[in-house]
Amino acid sequence: MTARPLQNVTVLEMGTFITGPAAGMLLADLGANVFKIEQPGTGDPFRSFKGGLYSPHFQTYNRNKRSVTIDPKQPDDLALLDRLVERADVFIQNFRPGVADRLNVDAARLQAINPSLIYASISGFGADGPDRDRPAFDTVAQAASGFLRLLVNPEHPRVVGPAIADAMTGFYTALGILAALNERHATGKGRVVETSMFEAMCHFNLDDFTHLLSVDEVMGPYSRPHVSQSYVFECADGKWLALHMSSPPKFWENLATAVGRPDMLQLPAFESREARIGHYEDVVAFLAPIFATNDRAHWVAELTRLEVPNSEVRTSEEVLECEQAKILGIEVRDPAGPHGEFRTIRSPLSFDGERMSAVKAPPVLGADDAEIRASVAREEPVPARAGGGG
Repeated sequence: MTARPLQNVTVLEMGTFITGPAAGMLLADLGANVFKIEQPGTGDPFRSFKGGLYSPHFQTYNRNKRSVTIDPKQPDDLALLDRLVERADVFIQNFRPGVADRLNVDAARLQAINPSLIYASISGFGADGPDRDRPAFDTVAQAASGFLRLLVNPEHPRVVGPAIADAMTGFYTALGILAALNERHATGKGRVVETSMFEAMCHFNLDDFTHLLSVDEVMGPYSRPHVSQSYVFECADGKWLALHMSSPPKFWENLATAVGRPDMLQLPAFESREARIGHYEDVVAFLAPIFATNDRAHWVAELTRLEVPNSEVRTSEEVLECEQAKILGIEVRDPAGPHGEFRTIRSPLSFDGERMSAVKAPPVLGADDAEIRASVAREEPVPARAGGGG
């Protein structure tokens, strides 16, 4: 039986794309009963990003949920939504400012129906200020918060990496909801939990701001790799290897042994931590040709034997094939998914040694319409989803 610490929490998620759905998924993974409120006919726009209404983009953030189609502009549907709100603990929306009011799902109205409701509102730039109404997507939020410049190679500027701002905003929202739920045990009252992608990424970029505010240093894309002494090298087979050498001298002493150059620590660029930071490019130039002489498997075995912090720079396929991922059960499956077996990555959390190993595939659009509408009509509690995270 998979641990479900939030199994008594009912969440209504009126989210689209990533931020709202990510928050809902995190709660669903912990056992909350999450009902995804979607527009009839089309649903979450992320559904159709790769044809059909079940794209991998949608699947990523919508497992362990149920789908109910409701158009709040229709009086009967709004009445149904209100009945669900009466029974809910949490409501999540990630509309642009003002949209919730136009749809009659603003915090004031819903908390008048249910004063104990935790209402979570996510926006791009916050509820106030000159940027309030600007459209915000992941890259915009990364750039506006100062984070993107730390990822972009200045010699070859390109946007790289996954949707970090979207996902992190979802994480922060889920954290705020959990805090408000905990407070409600004592007060019995709901809260309006607000965050924005801009605020979330400013906080996620805390190290950058701390350096500015404490020592007046503006960090750049190479600041952290230089200080942490982190490297990536290409091996003879064209595969990449990562090192994180930090500060203990033994890491460098053992690296010198591994590469067959015990004399290298006497070279000016290697003689101290400060020297290696100041001569980072010289260190790379010295080591790169050495790592190019052997395949990655050779270097990983040798560096691991000598306890030098290293890893293959793996593809997602290589991660799932590695023994550590298999032993930890990183991949989980729902064999009864609506489009065949659903495979995903489990929640990283364990409770009393019990991993979150069960999962339910994301729902098809409106999958739970009949059951939910019937239970509301009979004035019964909204049924929980059996099994899985939620």
